[in-house]
Amino acid sequence: MRRAAIERLLPAAYQRASVPGSVLFALLEVMEALHAPDEAVLADVDALFAPYRAPDGFVGYLTRWVAMDHVLASPRPDAPPALPVGRLRDLVAHGAHLARWRGTPYGMRSALELATGVTGFVLDEPVDRPFHLVVRVPPAAAGSLALISRIVAAEKPAAVTAEVVLLGDADPADPEPPVDRPPLPTGPAVGRAAVRPPRTLPPPGPSAEEPS
Repeated sequence: MRRAAIERLLPAAYQRASVPGSVLFALLEVMEALHAPDEAVLADVDALFAPYRAPDGFVGYLTRWVAMDHVLASPRPDAPPALPVGRLRDLVAHGAHLARWRGTPYGMRSALELATGVTGFVLDEPVDRPFHLVVRVPPAAAGSLALISRIVAAEKPAAVTAEVVLLGDADPADPEPPVDRPPLPTGPAVGRAAVRPPRTLPPPGPSAEEPS
């Protein structure tokens, strides 16, 4: 609030006494300076909640709003961040989309790709082990196994067990080749990260039996 605006809120006698060089004039100048930082925050308050505009230190808090704060778990308070702030911004920006697909192979693969910046994750349910999920991690993400394990534990259905294994350069047990997807950004976030929409099945054709 400007000094002149504060002055107009005072009784008429005080307004007449507020002249340059007076104690009241100096006091109103100090009040204007005290209000300035708070008014600057309020003028741009929406930036605090925008994934790609929020201050770096606030992004971790925003992950709680979209139920992605498990990616921040670390063994020690002084441990380095589990992933760059740019990736955190990507996860927050896609939080609603990931929540919609949570518990599905597409949702887990999308969360892993956004968090690591690496594609090529393979999800496999062995025939001889129902309700068990094997997440095969590409070599490029070998340094993020702890992070990947936390994401798998949070994204899998509650009734399913899971294990994380690292793929070799050429793993013959890989049931299918990785799906070709555009690479995700690995540097500072610029609002370009995207997850590929799931493949949809064609609508069913007409039934062979007509209802009587």
